[in-house]
Amino acid sequence: MSPKPFVVPPSGYPDALNVLGTAIIPIATNEDTHSYEITVQSGGAGMGPPPHHHAWDESFFILEGTVELSWDDQIRLCEPGTLVHVPGGAVHSFRYGPGGGRMLEITGKGGTAVAAFTAIHKAIPSGPPDIPTVVSVFANHGVIFQVPES
Repeated sequence: MSPKPFVVPPSGYPDALNVLGTAIIPIATNEDTHSYEITVQSGGAGMGPPPHHHAWDESFFILEGTVELSWDDQIRLCEPGTLVHVPGGAVHSFRYGPGGGRMLEITGKGGTAVAAFTAIHKAIPSGPPDIPTVVSVFANHGVIFQVPES
């Protein structure tokens, strides 16, 4: 079946998923687009995932506040209106700046970010996360966290 045009007004957004302190609203899934995913993500200062990688490309468009994005040996403090593209396989992370931030995330073809976010939302209650469960759930969706060398 081929994809069909669709519209998602703000009143049609699903409830935000709580993913380790980041609110993630899935606006379009692979099922909707037959290709990529779009989410709106927001979090407080200092929140964000540790360094990780996955097979799909990912782009971030900063909407509000500042977001520090890191990949390879690059660290960039991004302001509203900034687009950052991270190719599949690249180790990357981000942290929301002072006052928090909000951004649009677009995955490349075949991304499973929304499935991973949904699984984490269901598996990890609010409060301090059980790190082994977090690592396991994300790994089941193709997201591999980088372990710092000792």
